[in-house]
Amino acid sequence: MSYDNTCKYLAEQYPADFIKWLLSTETSEIEILKTELSLEPIRADSVTFLQIINTILHLEFQTLPTSNPAMDFRMLDYYTRLKREYGCQIEQVVIFLQQTTSEIVFRQEYVDTNTRHRYRVIRIWEQDPTPLLANPALLPLAALARSDSPNTLLEQVAAGVGMIEENDERQNISACTQILAGLRFDKNLIQQLFREEIMQESVIYQDILQKGEQKGKKQEALALILRQLPRRIGPVTPQLQEQIRSLSVPQLEDLGEALLDFSSETDLINWLATQHS
Repeated sequence: MSYDNTCKYLAEQYPADFIKWLLSTETSEIEILKTELSLEPIRADSVTFLQIINTILHLEFQTLPTSNPAMDFRMLDYYTRLKREYGCQIEQVVIFLQQTTSEIVFRQEYVDTNTRHRYRVIRIWEQDPTPLLANPALLPLAALARSDSPNTLLEQVAAGVGMIEENDERQNISACTQILAGLRFDKNLIQQLFREEIMQESVIYQDILQKGEQKGKKQEALALILRQLPRRIGPVTPQLQEQIRSLSVPQLEDLGEALLDFSSETDLINWLATQHS
């Protein structure tokens, strides 16, 4: 399951709840920004941009501490692109989901020779579960919060989910909770506390399955193309490989056909230019 996609779904489905939790601000005037921020598409699987009056909340959910490019540099990159595009105040929060001792999850700034950029980090396993338990939209995150008795905490979360009156909302929050709980708890315990059929009926569960299938198709297409290209035009530079990885599944399929007529790197460069024009 995609843990990052689950959190992205929650943040975009319940933006006011995340704004209140992270910025201590109550507002219903929130816009979910769908933007590619210029040159190449952003990594959309775990990134959410919420805009309130003169402020953008940039949320980044991470299961693993490592990423490419590194998280600290990526936060700087997003900041400069958001600032250029919107020119307003930007609050950046990285939420790490799975407990780890990696030094990366304790890093809150990017430092270079002439640059220092700070952002906020939340290690969810250190968070007080009380405010998360009090908000249905945050119940899935509560399952990963600080506790001396994690099993008891999961029982409290399950009880909170069961109290949600609206059926569709209860199904979706239950599915999100079960998915995220898999980072911490045994599958059998999760199944004891939650009804599996509720998860399977939920919108988020079906959406994640569909995205998983698309991701699998993209990985297969990428692997095939990156095997075939060197045979046609020789070694492919890392810069060109990165451009290829940013393509959609239909674009990769088109490239798979087009490369049969390539004879040099220039052919690939020209073809990629047509995709971003």
